[in-house]
Amino acid sequence: MVRNPERRTALVDAAIEVLARDGARGLTFRAVDAQAGVPTGTASNYFTSRDDLFTQAGGRIHLRMAPDPADVTEVIGSAAPSRELVAELLRWLMRRMTRERTGYLAMLELRLEATRRPALQRELTRAVRAEFEENLSFHLDSGMPGDADTVLVLYLAMTGVLLEHLTLPEMFSEEETERLVEAVVSSVLPAE
Repeated sequence: MVRNPERRTALVDAAIEVLARDGARGLTFRAVDAQAGVPTGTASNYFTSRDDLFTQAGGRIHLRMAPDPADVTEVIGSAAPSRELVAELLRWLMRRMTRERTGYLAMLELRLEATRRPALQRELTRAVRAEFEENLSFHLDSGMPGDADTVLVLYLAMTGVLLEHLTLPEMFSEEETERLVEAVVSSVLPAE
């Protein structure tokens, strides 16, 4: 197995692009090579199997989609923890995921494929759980309103809003999507 971390990362990123564009069935070594612009056969030198490629894509997707901590700090600014700040953070999440649509769609493909690939399921469960725990800690440690159940319900509701918005973009207009985010927040965190 070839050891070039930069090329491996480029190949995994190419796999994520292929997943978003062509779905799990389209994820082949040849498709990854073409997307990465490398000679045919390169990906097969870096990954032992398609399972390995899927699992590594599952491990990378969250790193790629994670917000820069400086950006989070910028969104929060000097605002005090409040229901309004939670709403602003969720609107920011919507804007960020809309810009990273490829990553989100690839994540959906990976989640579906994880139902058939135990190693991928373990990797995604680990990564998603770790991300959720980080969000939970951030929410509670920063003094935002609500408890752990609040964070869980916000997470599940926003997962649904994002799914609709990114897979069926004409289902709800941008204004309707904005109102959905507000409805989620006001339902889960009523005004004090």
